[in-house]
Amino acid sequence: MEKMKQICYNKYASYEYFILEKYEAGIVLEGAEVKSLRAGSCNLKDSFCLLRGNELILKNAHIAVYDRAGAFSTKDSKRDRKLLMHKDELHRLAGKINEKGLTLVPLSLYFSGSLVKCEIALCRGKQNYDKKRTIAERDLKRKVERLINDIY
Repeated sequence: MEKMKQICYNKYASYEYFILEKYEAGIVLEGAEVKSLRAGSCNLKDSFCLLRGNELILKNAHIAVYDRAGAFSTKDSKRDRKLLMHKDELHRLAGKINEKGLTLVPLSLYFSGSLVKCEIALCRGKQNYDKKRTIAERDLKRKVERLINDIY
């Protein structure tokens, strides 16, 4: 099994959405973007995925411009990036996205060997009361952990 090094994680996604299914996709990058990712310059907070025809596009993901890349690097840090998946997986996703209220959200970027992979999730949006419940559960869990640590 290959060692996977996580580059960045979208914490906001688990707060905003119910995660139904997870998928792994490759991502098309330029060389300078890979160097920027190795330095950890990435943010997935407001990013999302679109299905255009038979292509899956990652939109609004911020990968910082690598400062030592020279004149041939891309100057747009939030450009659209193509995600790579098998055609049958894309067709299955297209059918599920057409259901009401489902969307594709990137959860994380990580290195799998020397390749950069993107973990995307099929999600359903949360209502405000679901978000409040999530916060309450998190606070309760934190209190319990503190009590356990105080006892020991």
